[in-house]
Amino acid sequence: MKRGRKTNEANSSSSEDTTEKESKRHKAVEKKTTVVQSPDWANLLQDIILQVFQYLPLLDRAHASQVCRSWNQVFHMPDLWRCFEFELNQPATSNLRTTHPELIKQIIKRHSNHLQYVSFKVVDSSKESAEAACDILSQLVNCSLKTLGLISTARPSFMDLPKSHFISALTVVFVNSKSLSSLKIDDTPVDDPSLKVLVANNSDTLKLLKMSSCPHVSPAGILCVADQCHGLRELALNYHLLSDELLLALSSEKHVRLEHLRIDVVSENPGQTQFHTIQKSSWDAFIKHSPKVNLVMYFFLYEEEFDPFFRYETPVTHLYFGRSVSKDVLGRVGMTCPRLVELVVCANGLRPLDEELICIAERCKFLSAVGLGECEVSCSAFVEFVKMCGGRLSQLSIMEEVLIPDQKYSLEQIHWEVSKHLGRVWFPDMMPTW
Repeated sequence: MKRGRKTNEANSSSSEDTTEKESKRHKAVEKKTTVVQSPDWANLLQDIILQVFQYLPLLDRAHASQVCRSWNQVFHMPDLWRCFEFELNQPATSNLRTTHPELIKQIIKRHSNHLQYVSFKVVDSSKESAEAACDILSQLVNCSLKTLGLISTARPSFMDLPKSHFISALTVVFVNSKSLSSLKIDDTPVDDPSLKVLVANNSDTLKLLKMSSCPHVSPAGILCVADQCHGLRELALNYHLLSDELLLALSSEKHVRLEHLRIDVVSENPGQTQFHTIQKSSWDAFIKHSPKVNLVMYFFLYEEEFDPFFRYETPVTHLYFGRSVSKDVLGRVGMTCPRLVELVVCANGLRPLDEELICIAERCKFLSAVGLGECEVSCSAFVEFVKMCGGRLSQLSIMEEVLIPDQKYSLEQIHWEVSKHLGRVWFPDMMPTW
């Protein structure tokens, strides 16, 4: 009996020990589970938080910065302030987005020396918004910008400012940056002296310059840029700034090969603008130096103003006619633009372009994108055009009203025939897609 009682006591003690061990093990597991489910977010590595912040919009990032001191420190790290877009308008007269004035003050105070990729978007046409942009520019004395863009979504904005005020603010950036590589200043009162300041401080780094519709710049001013900025790869300007001297400067042995040249040929008053002619020898030198350049030309002319253009071979690759263009001009395009890749004609009139399209298909062997708006083409000629170009026509945007049925094809039949030659399903557009 005693032995049995001892055995029972031993078994009872062993059971109690096992139960106690199980209890401790469960508590340990619960403790570990609690740690896994409730991490200390404040102690996450800052580089991880930084990566998260980089994917957040500014407003969400600002809200997140209020979580704890560590997150607030990350919010002000330089990496998050290298790129910024200032959106400016007058809240009293507009419901459009705008960068809050207090945030602008904080950026200037704490992050102006971190900014590298900056744009100013004036989303209304007010002079006050353009002035605000200039005021911010003039305070960036500690900056080292690599890219700067001044964008007016509604004109004229910057052009309404006194030229001296705008130039003073812009030259602050030109003088202090020293490594500016991209500059977009369309529709601004920039002038020749300010371009000289740009060249004096950033000639070794400037690669892209967009300055269409800048009436205070002369051909001599843009030539100064080409002569000194030998790393320039992309350039956009108005036709009145284009000259034989400029093309030859871009073709010098010191200059890198240009990759993109955009030229806007614009006339506001018919018959009052005199357009000069660029010599074929200048174009030849330019293409010999930069054989792969994209030469983009936008024409906003009246029909009587096209006489100086397309009289001999022109190395244009992308051609856009924003106003009505005559059959004669389109015929000359086919004869003189062998490098043409893209052609968009917004309007022509009521005379069918059958012969002109066939000529373009025969001579423009690289043509891969075509858009026709208010024009007329017979269905048979259009099918022949597509057949000659074949599958290389990756973009074909033709308004349904352009196509004129004839004895061979109706509108119901043409999309099957065109689809066959393109190698994909194609239908005419109901509205322009360019």
